[in-house]
Amino acid sequence: MAGTFAEIGRVEAIRQLFEGSGYAAFEEPLAVKGEGDCSAVAASRLLLEGTDFSLVYFPLKHLGYKSVIAVTGELYASLARPESLSIILGISSKLDLEQVKEFWSGVLVAAKEHGYGHLALDLVPSRNGLAISLAACGYRKSRTGEKRPKPKSKDLLCVSGSLGSAYFGQQVLERKPDELEKYRMMVADYLKPELSPVMLAQLEDTGIVPAAGLFVSRGLSDAVLRLSRDTGLGAKVYADRIPFEGNSFALGKELDIDPISAAMNGGDDCRLLFVIPLSDYERFRTDFQVFDIIGHLALPEVGSVLVTPDGLEHPLSSQGW
Repeated sequence: MAGTFAEIGRVEAIRQLFEGSGYAAFEEPLAVKGEGDCSAVAASRLLLEGTDFSLVYFPLKHLGYKSVIAVTGELYASLARPESLSIILGISSKLDLEQVKEFWSGVLVAAKEHGYGHLALDLVPSRNGLAISLAACGYRKSRTGEKRPKPKSKDLLCVSGSLGSAYFGQQVLERKPDELEKYRMMVADYLKPELSPVMLAQLEDTGIVPAAGLFVSRGLSDAVLRLSRDTGLGAKVYADRIPFEGNSFALGKELDIDPISAAMNGGDDCRLLFVIPLSDYERFRTDFQVFDIIGHLALPEVGSVLVTPDGLEHPLSSQGW
């Protein structure tokens, strides 16, 4: 099936590019079986000025921090502990060494916070603004992979925080810069998102192994469509179960933006989406209260749908960028 990117979206575009190639189309971090009790997990990300961020309002230290989070979340979604991080910066002539040092200071804060043991950096010139290329490697215990249950219909979809908040934070920076204090939580979700560095240890302590995990950074629709593609199952997301920041609906009304649309398609939220077996529901709800249950896997014929409060089901679609 041909079509423009706007018509088919990112997930379908990737599928078509791999179709007939002899390779499996994978989007999630690549895991390679290692020696001993661990498997190596690799993840990468490219961030471009003008597309992923604007230096007009993005503090460089925050940008360095967020860049590390953007790739670390992929490791956490695969239940891997961060180990090494390599960064290549494409630097335009408008940035000097002091500004690059400011960016690097944010990288160092995040790298230490999440336990990276090794860092590598290269600097190259760029004619088209700042470009940030990141490649991270982590290790997942082999027994964790062996214990991972096969995803099944009725398994729960759980997300690690509010959705759409980062998109609204970006809108505040661009359209309501005089109200930053009023919407500081949303602005913070966009400029300096955070992930718990102890979450994997908590999962190990409780013995709960998610059946699947994805990093939500391009909108919830994109993540759920990838989940359906990878599991071969359908998925139901309930609109009235999606968590939002407190001011989302008031701000959405002011900006003429539907908060549900922002959550499904807005991107940049930096949340974790785990599939939790129904049998682990009570333990997970008790020990991981920061997570919200927003839906469940379903039979393949259901497809990936958003269920409205009145029970109507709308097929998910997402450009993913």
